Formats: sequence, C-alpha cells, structure tokens
Amino acid sequence: MNHLTSDQTIRISKATLMLLISFFGFLMLFSNFTDYPTNYEYIAHILSMDTTREGEKYSYRAITSPMAHHRIYWLIITLEVLFTAFCMTGTYQLFKNINTSAKKFHEAKKYALIGLLIAVFIYYVCFQVVGVEWFNMDESQQWNYKDWARHIVDFIMPLMIYVAIRIER
Repeated sequence: MNHLTSDQTIRISKATLMLLISFFGFLMLFSNFTDYPTNYEYIAHILSMDTTREGEKYSYRAITSPMAHHRIYWLIITLEVLFTAFCMTGTYQLFKNINTSAKKFHEAKKYALIGLLIAVFIYYVCFQVVGVEWFNMDESQQWNYKDWARHIVDFIMPLMIYVAIRIER
C-alpha cells in the first residue's frame, strides 16, 4: 500500500494552491472579457476621481480621458493574462515534477513565482498603492476596490512565501 508522506503532501498542497490561484485568475479574465463595461466603469470612476470626498482638492491627479481609461484597463487585463498564464504554467510544472528530486521540484516553481509576483504588482501596487494613495479610491463609497484587492493580496503574499520556501525533501 502506498503511504502519503509529509513531503508529498507539501508538494501536492503547493501545486493545488497554485491551481486555485490560477482558477481565480481565469475567473478574473472571464469577467473582464464578458463584462467589460461594468469593470471598465469601476476603473473610469477611480481614475476620474469623480466620487471621492475631496475630489476638488486632488483633482490635478485625476485622469479623465476615456481613451486613457480604456488603455489603462487593457493594461490591467494584459497583466492579469500574464499573471494567469504564468500561474497556470507554474501549476502544470509543479504537478509534472511532483515526484522528482527536491532540486527539480524547486526549479519547477519559477513560473508560479513569476505569476504570483505579477499578481502582487496588480493587486498591491496598482490597486492598493496607486489606486488608494494617488487616486484616493478608498474615499469613494461606490467605486472602491481597496478591500477586494487587500483580500487578494492577503492570499497571494503567504502563498508566494509558501511556494518559494524550500521545505520539501
């Protein structure tokens, strides 16, 4: 009878958690492509700063061009495609190398880590840092991604550490 070891369980858990974040990325892309107007509206309001409490005080920061809104939104979508593609490739590599040597399994993590790093850039840097600190997104009652983005980062950061750490033998 085949017994599951702790090492195998750790490897399986890393690959499975990457599968889950890849699924999240896929759903994000599906939403962005099938419901472009709704998500675009969020981005346009955030960039325009038209619903922040102190909109006039910081209006010099606002981007009000619809063309710029579309381009920035497509940049976000492109980054989400990259994040998802790297995470899916990383998931595949982890599952493919689940029974290989520790060195080979560790090397298989690179695509997963690149994907997670892109996700940190999107959801932490773009939404939490730029969205909140520059565009005062947190001051809008209706058009605010701050908490949503924080929840994603709260999952991605520990996942990135867990995947990167070399604890399997």
